[in-house]
Amino acid sequence: MSPALALPAAVTLLTVVLMFATAIAVGRARGVHGVAAPATTGHPAFERAFRVQMNTLEQAAMFLPALWVAALWGDPRWAAGFGAAWLLGRVWYAIAYLGAAERRGGGFVVGLLALVALVVQGGWGVVGAALGG
Repeated sequence: MSPALALPAAVTLLTVVLMFATAIAVGRARGVHGVAAPATTGHPAFERAFRVQMNTLEQAAMFLPALWVAALWGDPRWAAGFGAAWLLGRVWYAIAYLGAAERRGGGFVVGLLALVALVVQGGWGVVGAALGG
């Protein structure tokens, strides 16, 4: 196994930590604002925490395969760099959204651009390999 694959693996583990942290934020918001499970609506601060968690899970479902395709069919160091940018964008997004929903745009854009970069890198590598190069 290439030592360079340790970098996207680290990004993957940090993504798991982020998903865990968003789940904790939802549980905490439930307690603070008295929103009993299974409710998914209630106090606006709880709803923002819930949306951060769900949006992060939705994005991770696209991000993680794109990260690994880019790492395995392209340069794992570039994949890890784009992955780290995605992760930082998602952290920015989460912090901003928890404070005020209208401030989440910057983090979303960073994450989106990083995801696009991973898809392009991975797609380039897969197509190149499929064409014999």
